[in-house]
Amino acid sequence: MAEVHIALIHYPVYNKNRKIVSTCITGVDLHDIARSALTYKVKRYFVVNPLPAQLAFAQRIIDCWRQEESFNHNWTRAEAFRLVELAENLDQVIGKLKNPVIVATSARPYGKTSFKAMREKIKKLKRPVLVLLGSGWGLAPEVLDRADYVLEPIQGKAKYNHLSVRSAAAVILDRLLGG
Repeated sequence: MAEVHIALIHYPVYNKNRKIVSTCITGVDLHDIARSALTYKVKRYFVVNPLPAQLAFAQRIIDCWRQEESFNHNWTRAEAFRLVELAENLDQVIGKLKNPVIVATSARPYGKTSFKAMREKIKKLKRPVLVLLGSGWGLAPEVLDRADYVLEPIQGKAKYNHLSVRSAAAVILDRLLGG
């Protein structure tokens, strides 16, 4: 089975007006997605943002949770933060993984690859798999176009389809890697 990595992309993504922007890193995304990643045995969780102030903010949170007293206070959260790595751009992440299979996600009907089909591919692949999650209102076309696969959107019972990235990450990981 391939080792699976995830990356939360903060640039380039859309805002609600369909303009390309860089979104802010949030502490809750760092915490919750790291915990989901650890639960599903994801190898690394990359947080990608080009803005130095945003990376410094995220690094302060990461450093706090990697201290021994945080480990003693809440070892499960501290353990999850060991998976988190920061990057300025997607190319840095790809360079660290050495030729990953890139799987993008979208809430829009951009993707055609089913979760079931991707789950089977992950079982057979030898190369690392990198699952891209978009912040804001989704990944920009230049990111989606770099993907080897784009997953079908998560579809619930309602027409409404705008999950938080934390919720979407948990659903996606469960569908791809769950028992």
